[in-house]
Amino acid sequence: AILGSTGSIGTNVLRIVEAFPDRFAVIGLAAGRNVESLAAQVARHRPGVVSVADQDARERLSTLVDLSGVEVRVGVDGMVEVSTHAAADMAVAAAVGAVGLVPTYRALEAGKDVALANKETLVMAGELMLARAAETGARLLPIDSEHCALHQCLDGRGPDEIRRLLLTASGGPFRNRPRETFDRITREEALAHPTWKMGPKITIDSATMMNKGLEVIEARWLFGVPPGRIQVVIHPQSIIHSMVEFVDGTVLAQVSVTDMRVPIQYALSYPERWDAAIGGMDFSKAMQLELGPPDRAKFPCLGHAYRALEVGGTAAAALNAANEVAVAAFLEGEAPFAAIPQTIQEVLEADAHPAARTLEDVTEADHRARERAREVLARRGSAGTRSGAPAPLSL
Repeated sequence: AILGSTGSIGTNVLRIVEAFPDRFAVIGLAAGRNVESLAAQVARHRPGVVSVADQDARERLSTLVDLSGVEVRVGVDGMVEVSTHAAADMAVAAAVGAVGLVPTYRALEAGKDVALANKETLVMAGELMLARAAETGARLLPIDSEHCALHQCLDGRGPDEIRRLLLTASGGPFRNRPRETFDRITREEALAHPTWKMGPKITIDSATMMNKGLEVIEARWLFGVPPGRIQVVIHPQSIIHSMVEFVDGTVLAQVSVTDMRVPIQYALSYPERWDAAIGGMDFSKAMQLELGPPDRAKFPCLGHAYRALEVGGTAAAALNAANEVAVAAFLEGEAPFAAIPQTIQEVLEADAHPAARTLEDVTEADHRARERAREVLARRGSAGTRSGAPAPLSL
């Protein structure tokens, strides 16, 4: 079952599925409003259930593809039906943003293995997610290239053997751009990622380095390592996908071509490794690998993520919500690039962040933070309330 089937991760998951037709069957697909792409996927894979954003998308889908034998659902409830379908062994959580929280949690609750590309899920409710997976015996397998790399380097070794987790980052399109020019950054410039082809929200997160902040939080929960032992390293070539330094000083790095099919296939086939028609590294050519520290003054979003981990409670959920609203405002032309980290900081500092004991605690914190972020943007003359801005979560 694939959540976010029409996005960049979802479409690559289907490429892996199609490469191994004797090993996979598509049980369910969940998308948003990109019904044209979804219609082609339905025609090819004939899933038993699909989910779309709303009734309008459902009606448009029905005009594009034969839906006989296919149940069509809408909204978060529809995503939950896809992720928990009785016939599915694994749910691929590839929906972007907080919308993936509840369907992913319900999949773990139902005992489904989850291949996780939706980092926001662990950012918002990492402790709850890990506790539910432990209760049901469900496995969480990372698809993010960095966490997949760490998973491979660790090979089952626990936190006591780890000195540091080293998350590599390309540095995005503004690694060498002067900080004083950030107010003039355009949407087009921010969407021009130097190494990866991703959706717009994730690409903006890369430009602000919030993606790396979210990955630090995700790594903290996935691998049980405190944030002080998780370090970000700038690596523009994106060939080393991450590294582990063990307590004896040994460093293991995972290296591969920059193709998301590599970590996706790893997650879908684990613990086996399957031969794939994916090109490998060409070591017959000279290459240069740069490694260095991030500029935390230029990219304050990274510090905000560490701060959210330090505060604990629902702070990371608030961080994620504020980021989603601010990024949407920037993409809609309602806020400058520099307003993204500024909005997140104000939201983090504005409220207390109580413990997240239930999923309801997380969704309430998400709602409060979105409202606060819109207030901050409105004071700056940036509405952040147009249709492109994500809505609050509901259970």
